[in-house]
Amino acid sequence: MNSETPQRIHRLDYTPPPFLVDSVELDVHFNAGEVLVNSQLQLRRNPLAALAAEASPLPPLQLDGQGLETISVAIDGSVLGQDQYHCSDSLLTIVNPPDTLTLRTQVRIDADHNSSLSGLFRSKDGYFTQCEAQGFRRITWFPDRPDIMSRYQVTLHADKTRLPVLLANGNPVGSGDEGPDRHWAKWEDPFFKPCYLFALVAARLDVLRDEFTTSSGRSVQLAVFVEPGKLDQCAHAMDALKRSMRWDEEVFGLECDLDHYMIVAVGDFNMGAMENKGLNVFNTKYVLARADIATDADYQNIDRVVAHEYFHNWTGNRVTCRDWFQLSLKEGLTVYRDQEFGADMHSRAVTRIREVRALRAMQFPEDAGPMAHPVRPDSYIEINNFYTSTVYDKGAEVVRMIETLIGKQAFRRGMDLYFERHDGQAVTCDDFVAAMADASGVDLTQFKRWYDQAGTPRLWASGHYDEEARSYTLTLSQSLPTRAAADATSEPLHSPLHSPFHIPVAIGLNGADGEDMPLLIAGEDSTADSGRTTRVLSLTDFEQQFVFTELAAAPVVSLLRDFSAPVILDFSWSDEELAHLLAHDSDPFNRWEAGQRLASRLILAAAEDISVGRAAYWPQTFVEAAARLLENAAADPAFAAEALTLPGEATLAEEMAMVDPSALHEARNGLRRFVAEQLGGALLHAYETHATSGPYQATPAAAGRRALRNLCLGYLGELNSAESRALAMRQFETANNMTDQLAALATLAQDDCPERVQALDSFYERWHDEALVVDKWLSVQAASRLPDTLAVVRELLDHPAFDLRNPNKVYALLNTFGNNHVRFHAADGGGYLFLATQIGEIDRLNPQVAARLARRFDRWRKFDQPRQQQASFALEKLRSIDGLSSDVREIVGRALDQ
Repeated sequence: MNSETPQRIHRLDYTPPPFLVDSVELDVHFNAGEVLVNSQLQLRRNPLAALAAEASPLPPLQLDGQGLETISVAIDGSVLGQDQYHCSDSLLTIVNPPDTLTLRTQVRIDADHNSSLSGLFRSKDGYFTQCEAQGFRRITWFPDRPDIMSRYQVTLHADKTRLPVLLANGNPVGSGDEGPDRHWAKWEDPFFKPCYLFALVAARLDVLRDEFTTSSGRSVQLAVFVEPGKLDQCAHAMDALKRSMRWDEEVFGLECDLDHYMIVAVGDFNMGAMENKGLNVFNTKYVLARADIATDADYQNIDRVVAHEYFHNWTGNRVTCRDWFQLSLKEGLTVYRDQEFGADMHSRAVTRIREVRALRAMQFPEDAGPMAHPVRPDSYIEINNFYTSTVYDKGAEVVRMIETLIGKQAFRRGMDLYFERHDGQAVTCDDFVAAMADASGVDLTQFKRWYDQAGTPRLWASGHYDEEARSYTLTLSQSLPTRAAADATSEPLHSPLHSPFHIPVAIGLNGADGEDMPLLIAGEDSTADSGRTTRVLSLTDFEQQFVFTELAAAPVVSLLRDFSAPVILDFSWSDEELAHLLAHDSDPFNRWEAGQRLASRLILAAAEDISVGRAAYWPQTFVEAAARLLENAAADPAFAAEALTLPGEATLAEEMAMVDPSALHEARNGLRRFVAEQLGGALLHAYETHATSGPYQATPAAAGRRALRNLCLGYLGELNSAESRALAMRQFETANNMTDQLAALATLAQDDCPERVQALDSFYERWHDEALVVDKWLSVQAASRLPDTLAVVRELLDHPAFDLRNPNKVYALLNTFGNNHVRFHAADGGGYLFLATQIGEIDRLNPQVAARLARRFDRWRKFDQPRQQQASFALEKLRSIDGLSSDVREIVGRALDQ
């Protein structure tokens, strides 16, 4: 067993870097079997660090490295002997360096066998980089931290035939031949940047070129590079890039600052994409799209990810994070920006619903589990483990709450002030909030607790209508689970963690006629904002009361409109009140939310009945509500599809004290079958009514019709009849787009029938040369509810379509299985042991991917005792592996020791 004690890094231990690096010149030679990297760094001692040191001896020069074979080290032109520096596996140390120096190093790296996909690595089409968070140290010796901002010049040398495309950050400044077989290219980035934003590419690629004229009249050359033969699949990504650039100019006044902006797609990539300055490296799944191979969700994801990485050019690149604890400074803010872009490009209501659905499925369980941490963590062992839903998605909710509290205009002023103050700097979350507070005049001191307190707050609400006074008193209170407040780090609690949050609670009052009622608070001028239908209340204490006046009748309160805060809301609506909100609430999010609460109540009650041997009860009122949604679906099919989608099993499980996944699965599917049985005719009518004709269009309207139609097909599939299978098979065979074909395949994959086998075989035969489509084929099988799903997944490990070294394949098959609630949590523990074994195998190749898979065990203590014993056994077996990476060891250790 590995006995090494991992080192925990603490936020409060931050000190300025001892040395700054003003310029970096890299000369990179791609040779057969090796890459030689010559580095020249212009360094100077940091006056801030020297001042902090006071009378202490000045610190040595230390540079980070990993997997580097050091050939030479020189200072100011003089080669150092081996007794003049110390070189370990991870540090190059030079004692008593001059205060200013030119450091030259030459290293050899084995990029061909770098299966971690961090640093410089080889994929099938050439060489690519991924330097965030700490990958640059795999390329050359360097002080690898985000608060060192430098100017970069890069020259690449390679074989002209094997690697014809040579790219790096910034703008091209020269290129040429080196004899008959080799060539070179030089790139220069005019902007200072941290090393995590460095990128280079040397590969055989096809390119789609375009240009964009900025609002000031500048021309920016655009390029999307893809693997050979895929040019017909990257037009949508180019279009998304141009729409993102225009949107950022119009909404935030931010213009592209480079002459060249490039996107490169690679099939082997740990993340979705990377915002390297002017040279974004993308996972192919977020670039390649064509109607027959990409779904509506793929098209929308490409929109969002392309936008996200482009928006980073300002929120992440021009202003970056001082240290990795401030990761949400760039990620939370940029997720908020790409969410707003997505809302403007598509349906704002549906976009918000999907964001919250994902937040509840991923971030809420994370906040309640062993890896719980604040938006700005206090400590970490492996920073790669903190690229989490909390940092990204909850971080975006924190930014959204600031906008809710101060208003859109003040938020824009705050953004302008943020860039005015910090352009070209590495800063903190506090700096961002300070800009918002100063621009708006709103005190956000208490609000900053959202950055520092872990856990999902619980918002308790109760209301009372006084008929005589014609008033409604709303009482709001908040609490934070003790377990989450400890930050899950085994560190002592501090008093600020027990302090109340500043929670914006957007509310409306709905009358019996379905219309919004006045929102006048006692003591206010009755003419002020009399037409307002939504009001934001600031809950800043543990408990507060708000009294609304001039109400002729008792209202139905609509709480937390547009999900104004990431909290768990507890309010005792009756079923009739929820049905009323579902039918009449002017806030589309809360109409959806009312339906989700109704469905959750039914499913959770049925799961409890099933677990003790009682029959589930399904009221006709729910069917009537679903029927109304179908009848009115023509107005907004996309919203109807979301409203008719039941809460997921993982989300429902979070509401249970002890989870019986089999009973929960049976209950949820039971409600789906009941709706299908009662509304079969209406579902079929809606299915036929919302058929799209003609060529595929990736428009919101067309996507909404497909979403509703395919949801109806899924419900009809619950009937498990010859007619429903024939309907799905007909759609599978005649579909002219991947959205419809995959929906039919997924429906058939849930039943043990000949059509399922036929469709799966046909799908693979047709698409086996399209890697991203094959990923869908793997996912459909891993997500199946059939009892033999684990056996099928085991068999697929040996299928030619699967590759343990490729993150996309691993996520498609193994991560999907880990998210298959009923099969992963099988009572015999087979799912646990299987996934733990695979995590151990992957860890030897790619610790980042293995660590992400290990997160599937986060909530193992939510289940019954026999399952807990099985999960604990699998985790202990995984922890006992000799040489287990610190990435996986941290996650497994916290899961077991919570």
